[in-house]
Amino acid sequence: MPHRYFTRELADGQAALTGSDAHHLANVMRARPGEQVVLCGPDGLEYTGTVTAILPGRVEFSVSEGAPSKAEPDLAVTLFVGYPKQGKLEEIIRHSVELGVSRIVPFFSRYCVAAPKKEDVKNERYNRIAAEAAKQAGRAVLPRVELPLARFSDVCGALAGYDKALFFYEGGGEPLRAVLAPGSARTLALITGSEGGFSPEEAGAAAAAGAVTVGLGPRILRCETAPLAALTAAMLLTGNLE
Repeated sequence: MPHRYFTRELADGQAALTGSDAHHLANVMRARPGEQVVLCGPDGLEYTGTVTAILPGRVEFSVSEGAPSKAEPDLAVTLFVGYPKQGKLEEIIRHSVELGVSRIVPFFSRYCVAAPKKEDVKNERYNRIAAEAAKQAGRAVLPRVELPLARFSDVCGALAGYDKALFFYEGGGEPLRAVLAPGSARTLALITGSEGGFSPEEAGAAAAAGAVTVGLGPRILRCETAPLAALTAAMLLTGNLE
């Protein structure tokens, strides 16, 4: 299977890789002119790239006509996830990208155990993890991990831009089958909590912001399990795991 790379330098039948990806292809994979890779551009399409030149810090290609990726869902999901402790966010990022998430937004809320610390540095690592997972899963779109939101009110303020927002509450709510079906939304926000869960006030604020309160069954899930269960269920109910 050809190696997969993401690039923003792609136009008019030409493309290029720079930085660590160019180093990997040229020096680790020892590519030569004429070899082919899969290139994914900012338009979300896949291209077959044929190496035309290997330069210091740069690999250049001619590219085929772009085609849609079968790996991309027809639903753009943003996962708003309560910031967990002890590196669990890396696990959530890796697996949610494999499952088809489009964007991950961590947030701090009243009962978060974790506290902000060097978030700029950690965000660089988080986005590297997302890129690695996207390549492994055959994605054509590179999901983005945003810097964390400082307050739950910031999450509520961001929900107006989505066709549908679902607030996963340990107190229960509507069954997912009642609110999700194929074609029911093109943009979807999923909101799950940290180890401490949500306060009643936060649950009320989410509902006031237009989120539908839903549950994930009678069992209490860990904070690193709930977002993956929610995302899997959303993909299944909208026909994106077929």
